Amino acid sequence: MASDVYFVGIDVSKKWLDVASTRGGDPVRFPNTPEGRRSVIEHAGTPAGIVVEATGGHERSLVAELAAVGLPVVVVNPRQVRDYARATGRLAKTDRIDAAILARFGEAVRPEVRPIPDEQSVQLEELLARRRQVLQMHVAERNRVYTARSDRVRRSIVGVIERLEAELRSIDEDLGDLIRSSPVWREKQNLLKSVPGIGDRTALTLIASLPELGRASRRQIAALVGVAPINRDSGVMRGRRTTAGGRPHVRSMLYMATLSATRHNPRVRAHYKALLAAGKAKKVALVACMRKLLVILNAMLRDGKTWRQTADTP
Repeated sequence: MASDVYFVGIDVSKKWLDVASTRGGDPVRFPNTPEGRRSVIEHAGTPAGIVVEATGGHERSLVAELAAVGLPVVVVNPRQVRDYARATGRLAKTDRIDAAILARFGEAVRPEVRPIPDEQSVQLEELLARRRQVLQMHVAERNRVYTARSDRVRRSIVGVIERLEAELRSIDEDLGDLIRSSPVWREKQNLLKSVPGIGDRTALTLIASLPELGRASRRQIAALVGVAPINRDSGVMRGRRTTAGGRPHVRSMLYMATLSATRHNPRVRAHYKALLAAGKAKKVALVACMRKLLVILNAMLRDGKTWRQTADTP
């Protein structure tokens, strides 16, 4: 007899949705269209969880529609699912096999279902992602202009640089308008920018890409960003602690903010110097400062306090 508690896995591609369930049976394929997504909702029933991989945006419409009807959907990191598949000896990979693995992953791991970002949050994150893309192109073109020997090529590159700079200004204006339209975001931005070393870009990235900031515990928030030390111990051996995982673009932005804070933020600078004086390597000390700064930012948003109002040890 089949259990009443079951999990559903959905492998998402641009054209298709492959749906598998731990209740058994063969995976079923639906088109990735509005009609197909409605069929998926009917086919899924009332599972304990629906697991979908992050696929660069193809999953967003499906996830939004599943969440809108109250189904417990969670988007997971593809690397976690592949590690699970390898650990259980499932090496073959097709869309239908992947759907079945997602369902089994949900049953075994029980990933936490988090609130789905609203439309404004998605728009903010997409604007920030686009800004990063345009900025990368801008840096690449600026590097090319120094090596161009032909006047014609140089003029072309300069023209592209000017258009990219205009696009960056336009995106920045849209980001500012979006933040100003939300009193909650505006308050968060003001709190974050009260910290020496935190500027507009860092504040926007934290608001858009780390919505858990201010709601998670200090350990949870460090793990989400990927600055929590991971043990490497076995028996009597004590390995070197390292950091891994997390959200790379948030970690990169936090790294640059911390680097600035070690020079211009008295509290962070004092902590950094104390770690160096204790014999810590510069990189280790910097990561420790990243974690300390992140924990303080988490406490600031949790308590609604500015940098000056927040105690040194949250």
